[in-house]
Amino acid sequence: MNSGLLAGVHPSWLPAFSHASDAIADIVNRLEVGRVAGITHATDRADIFRAFRVSIDSVRVVILGQDPYPTPGHAVGLAFSTSRNVRPLPRSLSNIYAELRDDLGIEPAQHGDLSRWVDQGVLLLNASLTVRAGEAGSHRSWPWKDVTGAALHALAERGGPLVAVLWGREAQWAAAQLNGVDLIESAHPSPLSAHRGFFGSRPFSRINASLVTQGGAAVDWRV
Repeated sequence: MNSGLLAGVHPSWLPAFSHASDAIADIVNRLEVGRVAGITHATDRADIFRAFRVSIDSVRVVILGQDPYPTPGHAVGLAFSTSRNVRPLPRSLSNIYAELRDDLGIEPAQHGDLSRWVDQGVLLLNASLTVRAGEAGSHRSWPWKDVTGAALHALAERGGPLVAVLWGREAQWAAAQLNGVDLIESAHPSPLSAHRGFFGSRPFSRINASLVTQGGAAVDWRV
């Protein structure tokens, strides 16, 4: 495996990633070819695996999206999250906040930093961890699902309490990696699809109900 790309990853994830070492090597090569050609990628290289800086044992919720924000400066290595100073908020995140308000009565935050969720065991993961700047979905043909799929499979093998939230068609593939895990599935919060099943899906209250049923604690969804 490429130690540079995985720098900062918690050691508990490394056995899972060892099963995807060929995919990681391929991705590293593609990123380097792009860098030499002057192509800008998101997320920044140092934060590509940021979601995995926490122990696998700390994860109790997975929220799976599609790929990082393609707008330069928006992607931070945590799906749907941004730096606190990003304005305006990405529209997908604004829709997430709107659903959070309708579901649990939590008023939308003025910033997009979701790290408080991470601190409570929420893994904010995209199916693909990189994208070409300005081109959404541009790395979906890369072998990223071998990598993120290995991580999801390891979580399923670990067992619960665990809930996985699959947002959008590009996240549905993950169900096969999450055998035995309680799944919450809906449309993506993107403005292109949020009105086709994301709004009204009440994912946050459903996550908490599932966690409590499994003997775990609810998440405080305020950010």
